[in-house]
Amino acid sequence: MSCSRRRFLAGAGVLAVGGLSIPLVLAQSKNRAGVRLGMVHDETRCIGCTACMDACRTVNQVPESVSRLEIIRSGPTGAFPEARYRFFRHSCQHCDRAPCVAVCPTGASYRDMATGIVDVHADLCVGCQYCIVACPYQVRFIHPETRVADKCDFCRKTRLRQGQQPACVEACPTKALIFGNLEDPQSDIARLIAARITYRYKPALGTLPKLYRVPFRYGEVKL
Repeated sequence: MSCSRRRFLAGAGVLAVGGLSIPLVLAQSKNRAGVRLGMVHDETRCIGCTACMDACRTVNQVPESVSRLEIIRSGPTGAFPEARYRFFRHSCQHCDRAPCVAVCPTGASYRDMATGIVDVHADLCVGCQYCIVACPYQVRFIHPETRVADKCDFCRKTRLRQGQQPACVEACPTKALIFGNLEDPQSDIARLIAARITYRYKPALGTLPKLYRVPFRYGEVKL
């Protein structure tokens, strides 16, 4: 995309968003297909092997200098030989009320109505970085090759398109990741959330993340 086209789209987007941002966010909070894809990260199962990170990078061709997914280790909690580490998944939360969508001046950041996945239209992105600043989870970045905003999309353009699970889910050796339709009470993810204690990151913000977590069982969960 040429710089002139990017500037035109940015200017047109700002004019549009000024009067329509609230209606757009409200419209995107509704689901037309009865599908809201989400994920659970079971911190009691995660061993911090980073197989999920490697799979994500390979399948989605993510350059080494950036990452769509990180596993952050903290601890240890307890004393040897009972010491335990906590592993925290740092990636897009796919919020139902996504701040990144609300601030985007061109409509490049959007919530897919068929799946609930928050994604980016690369052709519309002008690289303004408003979405990066607005994201309270700090999970977005500018792709060093395409120069547009990028992040986890649950492998929407790769494995999901082929009817497969996200790469991170498939690669996890301990089955710490569960993916599926939150709207289907019979799905594995809905059953797990109903049966287990789970939490979502920074719930007070009202963003309604679709990434749930089974809390680390040793010591305090620090958010």
